[in-house]
Amino acid sequence: MSRVRPVTRALQLLRDFFRLQAAAGIVLMAAAALAMIVANSPWQHAYEAFKHLPLGFSLGGLELVKDAEHWINDGLMAVFFLLVALEIKRESLSGQLSSREQMLLPVLCAIGGVAVPAVLYWAVNQGDPVALRGWAIPTATDIAFALGMLALLGSRVPLGMKLLLSTIAVVDDLVAILIIAIFYTHELAAHELAWAGAGIGLMLLLNWRGVTRLWPYLLLGTLVWYFVMKSGVHATLAGVVTGLLIPLRGKTAQAASPLESLEHTLHPWVAYLVLPLFAFTNAGLALSGLQAGDVLAPVPLGIVLGLVLGKPVGIIGVAVIARAAGVARFPDGMDIKAMVGLGMLCGVGFTMSLFIANLAFASVGGHFGEASVLGVLCASVVSATLGWVWLRCTLKPGTA
Repeated sequence: MSRVRPVTRALQLLRDFFRLQAAAGIVLMAAAALAMIVANSPWQHAYEAFKHLPLGFSLGGLELVKDAEHWINDGLMAVFFLLVALEIKRESLSGQLSSREQMLLPVLCAIGGVAVPAVLYWAVNQGDPVALRGWAIPTATDIAFALGMLALLGSRVPLGMKLLLSTIAVVDDLVAILIIAIFYTHELAAHELAWAGAGIGLMLLLNWRGVTRLWPYLLLGTLVWYFVMKSGVHATLAGVVTGLLIPLRGKTAQAASPLESLEHTLHPWVAYLVLPLFAFTNAGLALSGLQAGDVLAPVPLGIVLGLVLGKPVGIIGVAVIARAAGVARFPDGMDIKAMVGLGMLCGVGFTMSLFIANLAFASVGGHFGEASVLGVLCASVVSATLGWVWLRCTLKPGTA
């Protein structure tokens, strides 16, 4: 009985996770669609006014005033990255990434799914140093969006496909975090960075002392977020660091996991508030003045080729080679046709692609920002449609 209960609990958590992610993907689609409608309607000026609405506070020597768009992209998205870090830590210590056999295929697929899109984008945009700032845009996969598409297929989808997709996306997010930290951090303010380092040091001390209460970590994480934002490092990385320092184990074996408790609490807030707000704020592309041929400009074309072609080629190619070499095998219920469909769905970049596009081109000006949004939206719609149609035609009903 002692073994049955943890297994039953784990399966229930897994079902809840997929149910939540699938619903979140549908809400995300609705938010993006609403943004497009509003941005191309008589309410366009109100939409722009909302994004540039100044919000903040001034307290003694501390002053923090930013517009709504920055609060969402730098503030609320830090909560999203906190959740991503919690998932990565849990998966690495006790989940799909905790054993070599389970993690090998997703890691290899994720690497292939990052490398090939980046190369394709570079090939299209070489010679333009500004456009090349967006090389990482087509390397991301939006797990909520992709699982939302899988949910529309119902019982056709084997559990192994959901597990592989979610694990690839977790590794994908980890790579994206490293890319943001290494390639999208510019001028650094040493004084603020030192204060952020002090906050991280205190969280490490809490870990060493065995503190498992959440509030000290969250309080210090908030202070680290403030100083990281002031330092020149992107503020969302403070969420990553805080998430990685939240303890997985409680004081005793029977005590609730602080990490899992926080993850469970944050999931609905991120799924139904943070990500939809981000999508609504960043996906509103005004179509007036755009022509069909604009998607063939180098930046959007590189993104479309990277996500629609590069993602499946990289993921499927690596998976087939790994299986042929005997290094890894496909999950139960998956064959090469299912792997093709999964590779297509991984081309839905959306949230992380839009986020990286904002980092790459927000300070550049000109047409690059709009061009990157156009590429991400087109690529995500095409990848989602192709993946859904392919799996709808190749997966048999009731395979789950």
